[in-house]
Amino acid sequence: MNSTQPGRSRFILIATLSAGALILGLLCVGWALLNIREDEVSVATITYKATVATEAPAPAVEVPPAEPVYPSNPKTGARMGVLSIPALELSLPIIQGTRDSDLRKGVGHFVNSVLPGQSDNCVLSGHRDTVFTKLGKMKVGDLLVTETVAGTFTYKIRRIRIVHKDDRTVIVPADHAVLTVTTCYPFRYVGSAPDRYVLSADLVLEVSSK
Repeated sequence: MNSTQPGRSRFILIATLSAGALILGLLCVGWALLNIREDEVSVATITYKATVATEAPAPAVEVPPAEPVYPSNPKTGARMGVLSIPALELSLPIIQGTRDSDLRKGVGHFVNSVLPGQSDNCVLSGHRDTVFTKLGKMKVGDLLVTETVAGTFTYKIRRIRIVHKDDRTVIVPADHAVLTVTTCYPFRYVGSAPDRYVLSADLVLEVSSK
């Protein structure tokens, strides 16, 4: 019987066990590295989601409405539009100018004020015994609608007041689109009336012609 046979078998057994242990060790190391990588990905995902959730939304940018475009400034005495007063069921021509000859044709537009729809104070005047005989029936919240070549502009009355005829506050500038409508007061006064009946309205709707 060969005496080297037991030694050789023992060597093979030890080598096999060593190789198996080495392979098992490598598998354990690989498994640990894989778990560490998955944890890193999970942490990165949570951090990203948290960052996105805490980002403030971009502030809204307010775009001011475009100024209505008029091809040219109306000539004095010319018809430049229509003033509609739904509460009184009236539709009146707007004439450029406030001379007596202009006011006999309809509602006069004060030439030194802006045109309807534009940002500032647009001033219209009319006689109490012709176009504006019923103006005293108007209430706060009623609408005034102007139609011109630039579009249709709807104003809502926010204030009604009575001032002296020499009070110039009715034609002061404004920081937004305003329509001021005036007539003499009292309505049934005989002769040159001492006061003015004033409606102040803000632009609430604009429909451009273009």
